Amino acid sequence: MSAFDASAAARRFPNGRTRVEAMASFVCRTAWEDLSPAVRTALKIRVLDSIGCAYGALGGEPVRMLRRDVEEFGGKPLCTLIGGGRTAPDRAAIYNGALVRYLDYNDSYLAKGETCHPSDNLGAVLAASEYAGIPGKEFLTSLAVAYQVQCRLSDVAPLRVRGFDHVTQGVLAAAAGVGRALSLDARQIANALAIAGAANNALRVTRTGELSHWKGLAAPNAAFNGLRAAFLAMRGITGPGGLFEGPKGWMRVISGPFEIDWEEEDLERVNRTILKKYNAEIHSQSAIEGMIGLMEEERFTAERIARIRIDIFDVAHLIIGGGAEGDKMVVRTKEEADHSLPYIVAVAALDGKVTPAQYTPERILREDVQTLLRRVEVVPDPAYSSRFPEEHACRLTVALTDGRILTREMSDYEGFHTRPMPWDRAVEKFHAVAGDARNTRHLETVVQGISELENIKARELAALLA
Repeated sequence: MSAFDASAAARRFPNGRTRVEAMASFVCRTAWEDLSPAVRTALKIRVLDSIGCAYGALGGEPVRMLRRDVEEFGGKPLCTLIGGGRTAPDRAAIYNGALVRYLDYNDSYLAKGETCHPSDNLGAVLAASEYAGIPGKEFLTSLAVAYQVQCRLSDVAPLRVRGFDHVTQGVLAAAAGVGRALSLDARQIANALAIAGAANNALRVTRTGELSHWKGLAAPNAAFNGLRAAFLAMRGITGPGGLFEGPKGWMRVISGPFEIDWEEEDLERVNRTILKKYNAEIHSQSAIEGMIGLMEEERFTAERIARIRIDIFDVAHLIIGGGAEGDKMVVRTKEEADHSLPYIVAVAALDGKVTPAQYTPERILREDVQTLLRRVEVVPDPAYSSRFPEEHACRLTVALTDGRILTREMSDYEGFHTRPMPWDRAVEKFHAVAGDARNTRHLETVVQGISELENIKARELAALLA
């Protein structure tokens, strides 16, 4: 008798299914026709944005380390590595996922107690789609499934306060998206989810204190493991059917109780995800746009700034403002810089932009930004906190050396779900981020291919990326 057949009746939903079986049923019933025109466009924009981030990360130090690891251990050349080369699906998943994630410039999703990056699933879903040889529309549908699973778990089962990292939910999303791409049946997908969820529960220490390379590799590793779980389930390996509600299960140990009625779920959550206008942690985006806008309007330079106060919602203060996850005044590396609101706003004031160029070792350690960031104060504001995540509210108060006090209040920014980034602006960002890695003609071919993804095969998309 399988693990699912042995599930106790008392732990089942009224319709006789466990939660993991209900989620698997949702994954299986999804179809291209379920994607609204808005969702189809949003998915293409996020694929384009993710690939731009991937090209821009090709020279990243930990990415190069990972590439050496992939090349030394090899793998049957079934799937494409972005930038060139082929390897096994699991290694393609982690390497391509690392490229998407490394710059910390990919999309985000905000729930009241959780923040995640649903495009972290792209590397695994693309590898599975290329392996299976499915049409582009099926790849997009599978990616939509991964987005929906991760976002909805973030909504109802946040883990940050319990000390677990958001990639704990991400591994379930990857297993769901990959299972869909491989056309697994409901039992196989349930086993994939059970294996992935039982074996991959990551700690929040990854994003606290002195940050390491693992901050950018934890999510690709989770997607790698989600894909591995799906392939194991495809071979017939079973997992614990009481993953969520069973003794010592996910709800008792990891998340606490929650409910999602998977019979009522759609694939619309991608429309609530956010694209980053600036290459910085998602909660900093409104403050950056506010700082740059205030300087343009009032026509002052960073050299005239005596101090900056940022009143902001509590999540931003906790994660990047020095509230709970380490000292944000000590900034020496790229990983520390892109999670320090004082650094991010200071470098925005000095350079008028926040791009990958603002995270080179030379820029981070320069005296001008190291001095200015120490003049930045970050204060949580309960009124702004009550408006999160529907708004990204903050107020910048800048004191100038001539005695003037200037203020600007923000509630959102370009790329936020209230001001979504349209296709043409996403193309501009794609070229700006990826331009140093590939020639313009090649990039235009990639843009064209993604714009017509429903009419090509996943293998054709992968070939374009090589």
